[in-house]
Amino acid sequence: MEQTRIIVSGGGTGGHIFPAISIANAIKAIRPDAKILFVGAQGRMEMTRVPEAGYEIKGLPIAGFNRKNPFANIKVLFKILKSQRMAKSIIKEFKPQAVVGVGGYASGPTLKIAAKMGIPTLIQEQNSYAGVTNKLLASSAQKICVAYEGMERFFPKEKIMMTGNPVRQSLLSENIHHDEAVRKFGFDPQHPVILIIGGSLGARTLNESVLTHLDDIRNSEVQILWQTGKYYSKNIQAAIADAPKVPNLKVTDFISNMDEAYAAADIVVSRAGASSISELCLLGKPCILVPSPNVAEDHQTKNAMALSSKDAALFVRDIDARDTLINLAIETVNNECKLSSLSHNIKKLALPDSARIIAEEVLKLADNK
Repeated sequence: MEQTRIIVSGGGTGGHIFPAISIANAIKAIRPDAKILFVGAQGRMEMTRVPEAGYEIKGLPIAGFNRKNPFANIKVLFKILKSQRMAKSIIKEFKPQAVVGVGGYASGPTLKIAAKMGIPTLIQEQNSYAGVTNKLLASSAQKICVAYEGMERFFPKEKIMMTGNPVRQSLLSENIHHDEAVRKFGFDPQHPVILIIGGSLGARTLNESVLTHLDDIRNSEVQILWQTGKYYSKNIQAAIADAPKVPNLKVTDFISNMDEAYAAADIVVSRAGASSISELCLLGKPCILVPSPNVAEDHQTKNAMALSSKDAALFVRDIDARDTLINLAIETVNNECKLSSLSHNIKKLALPDSARIIAEEVLKLADNK
């Protein structure tokens, strides 16, 4: 039997890259001799994150459409055409038996050309509201793996498979005790812990919400672990240095040991990206979701509403967060009954083994080819 060869394409954010790497790892776990090539967008996160995970990646000069300045899209069209030509030569040279798209700019030209060349394609849609690229690619895809119910609004029903979103394996492999994790961050296990995360770059609204309520935090019994993101770190450190000391607030620009941070947290305040939500579901973590207003089709709001409608998360609009978020978090983390209910309901939405299930579907397509 000839060697299995798979292309995984997409990226742009951690929310696309982590699932892509998880799927690749799952393919290798089932078929260790499989050869996997990533195709990403030049200058984006995947160009460093994928090689760090041990995989080869090729970059396309692709960019998204500029909705504010239509004239800028003339350049974008040239980039798309160039990316399609490059994708064709990458596919001809690599000879994959199947191509996986995880969303993001690069998956568009790669999957479009693969389908034209008769290579079976699989799409993984992470959000409750399908992205433009995946909607365009759906008609030529053999299989569409989704994480939310009701996705036949966007895709042909017969192609849809409910798999959930793959998450970082490191979060599930270690079983860290809550008290031990709390102590690792220099906190007291006798008092509740709120974890505030705005993604690797940070989230301005979440950060401003904390800065506005330093007095409320100082006067409470809670402990807060706050990931500011590297982009905002310098300004925040300066603002905190000028304010009276808040001993129950630990500030860091980036948390590398997220498994320990989740284990320490009694409640998590987060944006509503698909990957973050999938992690929270699998870990059964009570959470307050503050959707980013700066994403395509406002999909984070739709993700958050999909959970809050099932009483599986609390939902705060970005515009209201500066006034209400911190006091709501303090109030909720002190309400054991509410925490237990949120944890129970969010865990019901978890879909474990997503990466393995998707990997098996990819290999079926490859073997049939």
